[in-house]
Amino acid sequence: MKHILLPTDFSDNSWNAIKYAIQLFKDETCTFHLLNTYTPVIYNVEYVLGYPAQFGLGDAIRNTSQENLDEIIEKISKTFEKNPKHKFTALSRFDTLVSGIKEFITETETYLIIMGTKGATGAKEVLFGSNTVHTFKEIKCPVLAIPSDFEYEKPQEILFPTDLEVDYNTFQIDVLKQIAAHHNSRINALHVSTGKDLSFTQVNNQIKLESQFKGTSYLFHHYDSMNVTQAIDRFQIKAKINLLAMINNKHSFFENLFFRSTLNQIGFHLKVPFLVIPAI
Repeated sequence: MKHILLPTDFSDNSWNAIKYAIQLFKDETCTFHLLNTYTPVIYNVEYVLGYPAQFGLGDAIRNTSQENLDEIIEKISKTFEKNPKHKFTALSRFDTLVSGIKEFITETETYLIIMGTKGATGAKEVLFGSNTVHTFKEIKCPVLAIPSDFEYEKPQEILFPTDLEVDYNTFQIDVLKQIAAHHNSRINALHVSTGKDLSFTQVNNQIKLESQFKGTSYLFHHYDSMNVTQAIDRFQIKAKINLLAMINNKHSFFENLFFRSTLNQIGFHLKVPFLVIPAI
């Protein structure tokens, strides 16, 4: 039984991610946990100190959240044929998104988090909003972000950029392996050279990476002297990619892409789901 967390703010964007999740795992036994976190629009000292009930705010907001969650479950039943392999739960919590997710994954052995993502207003080139980036950074569980308006496609071609600087035995790469195996996907590992020969460590990691995908269709690609976003764009021009996967490690290029000045570079031309794999 896989436990899959589906954070929702009741937007079209989050509904799109829910639809994707149901289709991706249509043949697997799963419990999907719909999570809505909420905080009052108006704070005051008494509320923060733990006395929201006297103002009636807590109950009203909680009830609205729960009603909206119930409506989503009803919408799922009307949109999809009943699947005996799938169960749904609804969770409404007075919390921030990241804190609510952290609490859930400490209580439940979570296989994957699937969430919708949308760029900041007025920045069409930016794919990921702040909630998504904070989730990538703070949550130690695989996260699959679904772009706005992305229509479900079977993940037949998966792009996996790597700098070969991490030991692939220390990451939760099983999620990627299982998705690839279940959908007969091809893994396209992509290394981008900095102009230097591979180090001894990189060569060993390349061997480990190939062994991780033994039994899966696997190709290793090498590009010379360009940045990662350019390499991703170039690869997508020559091949139709259905899923991008990367490892989130403070010592890898992922850190440079997301948590420094180039915060959202990877979103410039990426229009496919993005799987982020954290360190264990």
